[in-house]
Amino acid sequence: MAESTHFYELFQPTHYNVYLDINRATKVIAGTSTITGDAKQTSIAIHQKFMTISAVKADGKDVPFTFDDQSEGIHIDLGKTGETTVAIDFTAPLTDSMMGIYPSYYELNGEKKELIGTQFETTAARQAFPCVDEPEAKATFDLAIKFDEHEGETVISNMPEVKVINGVHYFDTTVRMSSYLIAFAFGEMQSKLTTTKSGVKVGVFSTKAHQPKELDFALDIAKRSIEFYEDFYQTPYPLPHSWQLALPDFSAGAMENWGLVTYREAYLVLDPDNTSFETKQRVATVIAHELAHQWFGDLVTMKWWDDLWLNESFANMMEYVAIDAIEPDWHIWEVFQTSEAPMALQRDATDGVQSVHVQVEDPAEIDALFDGAIVYAKGARMLVMVRALIGDDALRAGLKNYFATHHYGNATGADLWAALGAASGMDVGAIMNSWLEQPGYPVVSAAVGDGKLTITQQQFFVGEGKDAGRQWQVPLNGNYDAVPEILADKSVTLGDYAELRQTNGQPFRLNVGNNSHFIVKYDDTLLQDILANLDGLDAIAQLQLLQDLRLLAEGRQISYAAIVPLLSRFGVSHSTVVNDVLYGVAGNLRKFVTPDSAEEKALRTLFDRLSAKQVDRLGWTPKADESNDDQLTRPFVLNAALYAKNPESIAAAHKLFVANQDNLAGLPASVRVFILANEVENFSDATIFDQLLNDYRKSSDASYKADLAAALPTTGDAALLAKLIGVFEDADTVKPQDLRAWYRGVLNNSKGEQAAWDWIRNDWQWLEDTVGGDMEFTTYITVTTGVFHTPERLAEFKAFFEPKLNTPGLTREITMDTKVIETRVALIEDEKTAVNEAVAQAVK
Repeated sequence: MAESTHFYELFQPTHYNVYLDINRATKVIAGTSTITGDAKQTSIAIHQKFMTISAVKADGKDVPFTFDDQSEGIHIDLGKTGETTVAIDFTAPLTDSMMGIYPSYYELNGEKKELIGTQFETTAARQAFPCVDEPEAKATFDLAIKFDEHEGETVISNMPEVKVINGVHYFDTTVRMSSYLIAFAFGEMQSKLTTTKSGVKVGVFSTKAHQPKELDFALDIAKRSIEFYEDFYQTPYPLPHSWQLALPDFSAGAMENWGLVTYREAYLVLDPDNTSFETKQRVATVIAHELAHQWFGDLVTMKWWDDLWLNESFANMMEYVAIDAIEPDWHIWEVFQTSEAPMALQRDATDGVQSVHVQVEDPAEIDALFDGAIVYAKGARMLVMVRALIGDDALRAGLKNYFATHHYGNATGADLWAALGAASGMDVGAIMNSWLEQPGYPVVSAAVGDGKLTITQQQFFVGEGKDAGRQWQVPLNGNYDAVPEILADKSVTLGDYAELRQTNGQPFRLNVGNNSHFIVKYDDTLLQDILANLDGLDAIAQLQLLQDLRLLAEGRQISYAAIVPLLSRFGVSHSTVVNDVLYGVAGNLRKFVTPDSAEEKALRTLFDRLSAKQVDRLGWTPKADESNDDQLTRPFVLNAALYAKNPESIAAAHKLFVANQDNLAGLPASVRVFILANEVENFSDATIFDQLLNDYRKSSDASYKADLAAALPTTGDAALLAKLIGVFEDADTVKPQDLRAWYRGVLNNSKGEQAAWDWIRNDWQWLEDTVGGDMEFTTYITVTTGVFHTPERLAEFKAFFEPKLNTPGLTREITMDTKVIETRVALIEDEKTAVNEAVAQAVK
């Protein structure tokens, strides 16, 4: 059977009775999956993976079956069509792949323990029980779980537990739902519970390795998010409870299982007394993202994985809508501007990038769809454009009708556009399809010629790109009345520039608010006018200006050297978003210098000039009642000062380390990573290094562990770097979920780059065996690409990865990332002299 034949076309389940007996000691799952449904043909197919099937019965009678490993299923000969109940007896392994049903490991008071959890998206429910494992195959589920239970353990699932008989835990029948959203967990857990205004029980669960107070923040955000969504969607939360569970081992960030959302510990539990504001924002948006899915993705689910963006893009936008509503003082949309927008713009400018909507069948290729920059970030920008065009009233009315029409069912992108179009009276689909179906985005050029102001769109590329004549319906958001709402043509002339400038009394600008997915290239007349009035621009406009200039330099439309003299003009800003982009652009200049060279010394001086006054203003430790902007800006300027090797900052950080050496976890979380990294880089010996590595092994504080993982790889000691690489494959030290961050840290250290690169090439098979089954695997290639920038590394990258081009799920990433490195190498070769001269001039 060809993989393109969906099993749902052959057999359409309506109800499952799933019995699972899970033995942690033997790591074996045994069970029976009993499926009632409508057989459309006499021969049907049911998904299974890594299973041993001992018997298949149809309506109580044994029927023949055969395995089909290619399609990850079994074929069953029913001999009839119509209503049928199929019962499949099976055994399956409990694995350590973080997919299917798997154990999470943790320590409590020196004792090793485990918590069993699940991860079924995209196609891993078939590793847990035989099923039609496709989004469209929605059914109701009765789940019964038995396990080698001991006193003090808890078991939770999508629905409430209704009874326990002979050690078997029975859960209430689910609503109609997709198999990939089934979830359960058991082990020793603690929890905190509350109830929403509408009566939904909300709970946060974790291992007992955490302090109870670490559950409070998440519980508050979850409760208020559900209350917000019930109001915004005008649709009640459809289940009796919403559990949030922190799993010690979890590949992704979080997963929206209906009624039982699972998270990395770092994205759910936090110490309310010592957590940075940035981490609180991140945790809050992750929770709000997953709870947005409870309606958009769970209640209404994409029909097939090609519309994955329907789930992820929407939830990515709604996490910001929700947190902005419940914590308006956070100005959370600024985070969208500094994270989602630049990530989408960078990735989407490489020729060969996937479109938001993309055809896919093979399970490995389905996992490869989860491109955070496109399906999440670009898709969210598309929906932000829609929201800006139609307004919140039409958005809410359209969503209410969308949920009412498709609840407990499936939908496509066209269904969403139809609902929003009907509510707004606008042909939303016609506008959005140009963004959904095409990869890339335009650069809109604004220029004065013969006295006339003209704007033109053309696809923007970073690196070589084949111009296919693509055009977009571009929401221009201009600040002059003469600017049309939508640019659908190649170009448009707005009129006499002198008259327009005089009438409007301000510099001409496009994409005001930076909500549309394009960049702007102003000619010199228009750019100089903007720069002359820089102080009049709000923070988002300043961010946008620098961001667009950086991208234009990456795309070779202007010189990087032209940006360098502008940087000092932004260095005095107290705005987080301006400092974020400022130090992002400055950081990009590091690729033009060789470590420990005279050019790098000049660049360090530039960083010192940019950051010195801000460091003096903000200091090394947080102050009571300081603004959110100051809290978020401090890390940028301290990091810059340490790169600059500013002696006062190095001494200040060292003093804080020494004063807190007996309780490093107690250092202020917002600056702790810089204090630790400074110590490792400038003062550390093997004893201190080992102390920090031991702290990493023992701590259950995800924030502190992340700081240690960032700091330890900064050492310049080759022996200590070798020691780090030596624990990469020791899961008791570095969990597979965290390995990518360690690899990136060592690779990004010029003293450790070779050793890290040697490790991943020599142990690629181990890496593939360990994390190759999950959707994060390709990011090891992306991380490598982010560091490499020399012709030698490009040649080595190609030599290693090109033989893997035909590996399912890796093809697009290898192809694109090769282009990314080629582009970077060419840019550095062409521009390094001019950039370094510009830096030298800036610090004279």
